[in-house]
Amino acid sequence: MTPERESGTRERTPAGATAATRHRTPRLDQPRPPRRRYLPEWDPEAFGVMSEKIARFLGTGRFIVWMTVVIILWVLWNVTMPGSLRFDQYPFIFLTLALSLQASYAAPLILLAQNRQDDRDRVNLEQDRKQNERSIADTEYLTREIATLRLGLGEVATRDWMRSELQDLLKELEDRQGRSDRVVFPAERSERSPGRDTDDR
Repeated sequence: MTPERESGTRERTPAGATAATRHRTPRLDQPRPPRRRYLPEWDPEAFGVMSEKIARFLGTGRFIVWMTVVIILWVLWNVTMPGSLRFDQYPFIFLTLALSLQASYAAPLILLAQNRQDDRDRVNLEQDRKQNERSIADTEYLTREIATLRLGLGEVATRDWMRSELQDLLKELEDRQGRSDRVVFPAERSERSPGRDTDDR
């Protein structure tokens, strides 16, 4: 194969291109390929739930009773059994190591459970604060609406007011009707002057 053919098969780069532009830049319209992880992966939520379960169990009386029973059996076994069956002699170094290991794991688990509880409490407090703000806003809105209705009702004719007005009108009509129905006797007619009659006409 000739050098010309080899150069023809190579990728041609534009003139003046540097080595930095020759590298392929990652495309933004495609997801980034997963990188290899050398550390073990775990689900933080599952780990947190497990830590809360352990912390709840460590804070119960059942755990204290079981731990006391195990320690008593441990001490009795290593004191009363023959020397060939004893696995932890009198200073009980292995028991001390086991209890220290348990404490060293229990403390971080309890702290993790407390942190998760604090996060939940913070979220609950934030939700309660927002709910209280909405309740206060709704109460203020309803108060303004009630005040507006009261002001509006002051200008509206109520049933009692309409009844009293109608009763007043009825009394006035009855008074007028009583005056018009009053009987005029002949003596009263004769007392009237003729000029008055002509004026009345």
